[in-house]
Amino acid sequence: MFTNSRNHTTPMKLSTKLIHAGMEPDPSTGAIMTPIYQTSTYVQSAPGKHKGYEYARSQNPTRQALETAMAAIENGKHGLCFSSGVAATDAVLRLLLPGDEVIAANDMYGGTYRLFTKIFEPTGIKFHFVNMQDAANIKQYITPKTRLIWAETPTNPLMNIVDIAAVAAIAQQHSILLCVDNTFASPYLQNPLDLGADLVLHSATKYLGGHSDVIHGSLVMNDTSLRDKLYFIQKSCGAVPGPQDCFLVLRGLKTLHVRMDRHCYNGEKIAHFLRSHPKVGQVYWCGFEDHPAYDIARRQMRGFGGMMSFTLKDDSLATATRVLSSTHLFALAESLGGVESLINHPASMTHASIPREERIKNGLSDSLIRLSVGIEDADDLIEDLRKAIG
Repeated sequence: MFTNSRNHTTPMKLSTKLIHAGMEPDPSTGAIMTPIYQTSTYVQSAPGKHKGYEYARSQNPTRQALETAMAAIENGKHGLCFSSGVAATDAVLRLLLPGDEVIAANDMYGGTYRLFTKIFEPTGIKFHFVNMQDAANIKQYITPKTRLIWAETPTNPLMNIVDIAAVAAIAQQHSILLCVDNTFASPYLQNPLDLGADLVLHSATKYLGGHSDVIHGSLVMNDTSLRDKLYFIQKSCGAVPGPQDCFLVLRGLKTLHVRMDRHCYNGEKIAHFLRSHPKVGQVYWCGFEDHPAYDIARRQMRGFGGMMSFTLKDDSLATATRVLSSTHLFALAESLGGVESLINHPASMTHASIPREERIKNGLSDSLIRLSVGIEDADDLIEDLRKAIG
C-alpha cells in the first residue's frame, strides 16, 4: 500500500502500482508526469530553512518519486537510487569493514564478481563463492565474521535458481544481512523482501528502464536504520543518478507489467524451439518442468521471464561465433531486458572478468550463448535464430 495524491492509503495490485506509485501531479501545473528537476541546488529562505531539498546530490524530487515507486513495487518501505547497478552494489559493500566475510553465489554477473574480487577483496574483505542451488551449502562457510550473503536468482547466465526463503532463514538464524539481486526476474515476477531478504538490488538499466536508453541502479529495503546507513553512503560517495535517468526509469515502470508478460510469452516459445532444434545442445531456462529447481522457481516467481542461455552440439567457439554474428533481429550486444532482443557471448562480454578456470568450473563454457528475448513477434525471432543456427 502507499499514499497517493488524494491523501488516502489505497491497496493496489502490482500492475496498478507500477503505473501510479510515487506519482503525484505537479502542484504548480498539474502535470501528470513527474517533472525532470534539472537543478544542482535549491534556494533557501534562510540558512537551514528550505523546502526539503538542499543540494541535488542529497535530494532531488524526480529521484525521490522513483525511490518511492521502487519501494512500493518491491513491497518495501524504502528505496534508494544510484547511477548504476554496480554503484548500488558498491554501496552495500561499503557497509562492511576489513576482516568481514561475504558468502556469494558462484554463478553471478561478471561485474559483481569483478567488484568483489578486484576492488573490495584487496581491502581485507573475504569472499566465499558458493554453489547456492542447495541452500545448505551456505552453512559450512558461516563464521563469526560473516556479515553478508549475496544471492542472484535466476542467475546470470546459467539460469540457476536460489531458494530465497531457505537462504533467508539461514541468514536470519545467524543475524547476517541477505541481499538478493533481482535484476533478471524484475519486481513483476519476484519480490525477495516478501521471502525474507533484507535488501533487493536492481540494475534498473535492464527490465525496469526497459528501452536500452538509461544506466541506473536501485536498492529497496524495510529496515529504516539500514536505509539511513545506505543513504549516508549514497550522499557521501555521490554515485547518484541524474533526474533525466530517474525520469526514464519512472516511465519504464509504467509498462513493466505488459512488457514482462510479452517477455515471458516469447521466452517460453523460444526456449522450447531451441530445445527441439537438432543442432542445439543444452538450453538453460528455468521454466522447463525438468529444470532442477523448477518447483522453487514456480513457488517464488510469477513467471519464468525471457532470459536463457544455450549451447550447440558442435560445442566450439568458432561455431558459436558464427551464430552470434549471423542474427539480424537479435542484436549482438551486452546488457539485457530491453524491448529489443539481444544475443550475447558471456565468456568474452558480460563475464570476461571471471577467470576462465572459474567460469568452466561453474559450467559457463566458452561457447555458451545468452539470449535476452525481447517483445517482437516470437515467430520472427524464432526464424532469425533458425537461420543463424543453420
